[in-house]
Amino acid sequence: MVKTIIFDLDDTLLWDKRSVKEAFAATCQLAADKYGVDQEELEAAVREQARELYQSYETYEFTQMIGINPFEGLWGNFLDDHTYFKKMAEIVPTYRKDAWTNGLKQVGIDDAEYGAYLAEQFPENRKKNPFVYEETFDVLKKLQGNYQLIMLTNGSPDLQNTKLTITPELRPYFDYIIISGDFGKGKPDPSIFEHVLETAKADKDDAIMVGDNLMTDILGANRAGIKSVWINRENKTPTDVKPTYEIKHLEELFDIIQ
Repeated sequence: MVKTIIFDLDDTLLWDKRSVKEAFAATCQLAADKYGVDQEELEAAVREQARELYQSYETYEFTQMIGINPFEGLWGNFLDDHTYFKKMAEIVPTYRKDAWTNGLKQVGIDDAEYGAYLAEQFPENRKKNPFVYEETFDVLKKLQGNYQLIMLTNGSPDLQNTKLTITPELRPYFDYIIISGDFGKGKPDPSIFEHVLETAKADKDDAIMVGDNLMTDILGANRAGIKSVWINRENKTPTDVKPTYEIKHLEELFDIIQ
C-alpha cells in the first residue's frame, strides 16, 4: 500500500523545458529586432555553444553527478556552500557571456558587448516564465493529507529554491524537499533515495517515485528497490530502464496508488 509519494520537480511538476524555451524565445527576439537574425537559428546556436563550453569546465563531472544541465548554468547563480558550487559561481558569468557571444558569431554577428547584454537578459526572462503543468496543483491537492509527499530534485539548492520561490504555491504541499546539491549526490545514485526514506521514516515497500526521466528518476528508484512511475508526456521511446508503471498525465497516478 502506497503511503509515501516521491515527486521529481523539473518536467514532472514544473514545466521547465517550456520555461527555458520561452526564455530563449524572448531573449533571441531582442537579437532579431536589433540584427534581423533568425530567432530559432540563434537559439540552436546558443544551445550548442552552451553545451560545448559547459563540458569543457572542471566542474562538469560534478554537475553531472548532482544533475545540473547547461541551460541551468545560463541562469543559475550557484550561491551554495560547496567547493564546486563556488567554482561554478565564478565560472558562470563568463560562461553565459561566451555562450551568447559565440552563438551570435555562429549566426554571423560579431558583437561581444551585445552577447554580454543577452546573457544578462536570459536569466530575467527565465524568472518571468515559470510554467507549471495544468494538472499539478489539482493532483497535489487531492493527495495532500492522504499521503506523505516528498520532492526529490537534482540540482543546486540555490537554483532549485529559486524555482520554488517563483512558484511559491508548490512548497506547502510537501512534507520534505530534498535537493541533490545539499546531499552531495544526485539521482540515479541509490544513496539519495535511501536518504529520502530515512528522512521521511518511510518504508521502501510503501513508497513510489514519480518522474519524467528514465535515467535519473526511474533508474535510481529501481536501484533503491522503490516502485516507479514514469510520466511520459512526450511519447518518448522506452529504453532498457523499465519503470513499474508508465503514465501520460499526472491524473493517471490515482489509478495506480489506489
